[in-house]
Amino acid sequence: MSLLVVGSVAFDAIETPFGKTDKIVGGAASYISLAASYFTQSTNLVAVVGDDFPNEFIQHLNKHGVDTTGLQIKEGEKSFFWSGKYHTDMNSRDTLVTELNVLGDFDPIVPDAYQNCEYLMLGNLTPMVQKTVIERLSKRPRLIVMDTMNFWMEVALDDLKETLKLVDVLTINDEEARQLSGEYSLVKAAAKIQAMGPKYLIIKKGENGALLFHEKEVFFAPALPLEEVFDPTGAGDTFAGGFIGYLAKTGDISFENMKNAIIYGSAMASFCVERFGTERIIDLKQTELDHRIQAFKNLVRFNIGANMANGN
Repeated sequence: MSLLVVGSVAFDAIETPFGKTDKIVGGAASYISLAASYFTQSTNLVAVVGDDFPNEFIQHLNKHGVDTTGLQIKEGEKSFFWSGKYHTDMNSRDTLVTELNVLGDFDPIVPDAYQNCEYLMLGNLTPMVQKTVIERLSKRPRLIVMDTMNFWMEVALDDLKETLKLVDVLTINDEEARQLSGEYSLVKAAAKIQAMGPKYLIIKKGENGALLFHEKEVFFAPALPLEEVFDPTGAGDTFAGGFIGYLAKTGDISFENMKNAIIYGSAMASFCVERFGTERIIDLKQTELDHRIQAFKNLVRFNIGANMANGN
């Protein structure tokens, strides 16, 4: 089933305790589209880059079944660029450089061929751009998933709240959930955020897994313990791509199936952090994904003996 991904396609320069890169391909929509492509072969991309962006990566997207008709290439302009340095714990980072370039005045044009998308994934962009995309669709998708960040809570909170009224699923991290809700308890935070509009809330906790909330129901998925984490930059977006891609593949948007989607999203994110940028998720094999999903199943599988269950 058709999926529309809207977000940034960009350059990153990253430094972690494991090494550093020069400019490499990054951006929310890059990670989301690649991750989703392992589940659905009908992914459409709306984004903007400058003429400095490598055609080779666009061809990679096309090979993955991603339609890039909606990727605007601005002649004579530069692509969005972000540079950051991670601390030793890999959970915190310092932003060194942010150059908006073409993203500064991004006008998301949705091609006619994308109008009937059944699933919409809004990567981290200004809330007004996200809202504009929704309003430009001729009919509402079956499911709208949105990512955002603390920056927009600080500088565009009113716009963010207006956009939240239009979406079905919001994905944020635990720090952002507390900031948006004003609650320390994630259970209380989830209730407040769901009251703002989203029926479902995913709270990402990095190496501590993810929580899925819907009304009074809660599901927790652990993160897979890994020997090495090289670069967590695109993990959240890769998670979102796996999540929405799995839902688009199965056509089932129930809470029960979202539990499965959380696991598949977590599996995709676990690959992403093993290398810098998109390197690890460019050419995944199906057997690798199958083995990683089995590893997640093994991680949470347990049996409670009858005697223990009976209190004996």
